[in-house]
Amino acid sequence: MIVRIMGEGQVRLDNAQVTELNTLDAELLAAIESGDEKGFHRTLGALLDGVRRLGEPLPDDSLEPSELILPSPDASLEEVRSMLRDDGLIPG
Repeated sequence: MIVRIMGEGQVRLDNAQVTELNTLDAELLAAIESGDEKGFHRTLGALLDGVRRLGEPLPDDSLEPSELILPSPDASLEEVRSMLRDDGLIPG
């Protein structure tokens, strides 16, 4: 799966890595639903760090379409809420 973090580049993640990130995605969804601003920022940072750590960066000149677009690290709770699907930011 090709993932883009808004304002940053793209990375390639395999399915096992996406599954690993779903735990953080569920925590992020819970923080958003409860309005926990501090927990939201902490978990969003951990999720994006996980994507960066696990993903293989694509070259800047790569023209791969992103299958998943994640918010920037400084996104607000409301901005991320508008990006959510029923199962969070990451499908699965």
